[in-house]
Amino acid sequence: MLEAFEAQRFRENAETVLSRLEKHLSDLSIRGLELADPARLTEAARALMTTEREQPTAFDEERLAAIVDLYVRTGIQVHSPGYMGRQFSGVVPLSGVIDFVSSVVNQPSSFYEAGQLPIVAERIMADELNQFIGWDPGRFAMLTTSGGSLANLTALLAARNRAFPGILSRGNSALQAQVRPAVAVGADVHYSVARAAGVMGIGEDRIVRLPLDRRRRIDADRVRPALDEAEEAGLTVFCLVASAGTTSVGAFDPLDRLAAVAQERDLWFHVDGAHGASLLVSDKLRHRLRGIDRADSLTWDAHKMMFVPAPCTLLFYRDRERSRGAFRQTASYVFDERQDSNSALDNGDKNFECTKRPMIMPLWALWAIYGKSLFADKIEYLCRLTQEAHAILESLPDFETIHRPEANILCFRYRPERIGDDRVHEFQVDVRNRVKEQGNFFISKVDVDGVAALRVVMMNHHITSGHFHMLLDEIRKAGQPQ
Repeated sequence: MLEAFEAQRFRENAETVLSRLEKHLSDLSIRGLELADPARLTEAARALMTTEREQPTAFDEERLAAIVDLYVRTGIQVHSPGYMGRQFSGVVPLSGVIDFVSSVVNQPSSFYEAGQLPIVAERIMADELNQFIGWDPGRFAMLTTSGGSLANLTALLAARNRAFPGILSRGNSALQAQVRPAVAVGADVHYSVARAAGVMGIGEDRIVRLPLDRRRRIDADRVRPALDEAEEAGLTVFCLVASAGTTSVGAFDPLDRLAAVAQERDLWFHVDGAHGASLLVSDKLRHRLRGIDRADSLTWDAHKMMFVPAPCTLLFYRDRERSRGAFRQTASYVFDERQDSNSALDNGDKNFECTKRPMIMPLWALWAIYGKSLFADKIEYLCRLTQEAHAILESLPDFETIHRPEANILCFRYRPERIGDDRVHEFQVDVRNRVKEQGNFFISKVDVDGVAALRVVMMNHHITSGHFHMLLDEIRKAGQPQ
């Protein structure tokens, strides 16, 4: 039994795995998504499992290699130029190596005594990244969470508890009889915000969806009337949520103007920058988030445009004191009743999670070794590539552009002459599915104003405009009459 824990066995296991991963990263062939039949994949996975039940089976290197090969082969190929479909990215390989270290040393990072370097690294990265946000260095706070959805929920909890102080301990009974808490969001806000409203007991019916302008951003000129209308309907809006890079089309809401509205109405201003906050590290693109320094909280997914393993989400608060507002628990087995200089660094009281991966380590290691330019250069290339793709589409009579991209998300439609307006939606869905089935490219789709559109997300620096032309040829092929 103990053989499985030995250091020599670890080295052998690692060498087997690393050889497979090196081969995987070296393969720059164009491949999309090859969906395996679930029953056959289950059968293949079960065939790799030992049938011995009474004692540990002797280590089998071939079995390990086969497991890794099956794992690598199935699923989205994020390192291939054919991958243009989602917002999670291929990682900088070094970040995967550091994540590998985290898995082996296994230091949870909510409490300083368990994960000393991860806790310190969080503080360092908070200071580094706040240079681009612009908050008072002595007042702001940052913590890591497992994904943007959890970060949004945590921020909304802090906002709700600030607006309704007794609700955390006494629930809705703390509210006055006629008070109906509500959250104002853009119509294209990520679904996690609506989900958070449901989890918090607010209810999706109390989400005030603010109108969008032609660029699919919150229309700042129509926010005040929408809030007035909500108030007349008996809703008490306590938080305004803006997006810095919507999931649908990558639009950036006018943060500075929305911050002004939030301030004059005493609303918590939360920015969901899960995708687009990473543009802050680019001198050329930072202006997309003008006004971010006026936000009360910010969600920032490093596992998207900072190219580290998921999950790695950063949740920022402009006011450190407000970062303690989401939760109010006591637990003698983790929270020290007498804080010292070490336990003062704990962040378990601010997190939903108690046992939390040291997710900051891959990001900090990359930043420590390569610096900000590694991220800025790649982000700028991907956004520039997306602009080039938009220009290509504009020159083609059989394609229709829907928006001018603000980052690295581009939505468009294939519109050959034979397809009438009544068939556009169904045709885009069919084309996307056929492209996926052909297995060379992986793209996504999104409904824009109720009509499906093809959607690409440029996350891989190996992609060129030549690859995009190849994708368009594939789309035309998929759109041929069946």
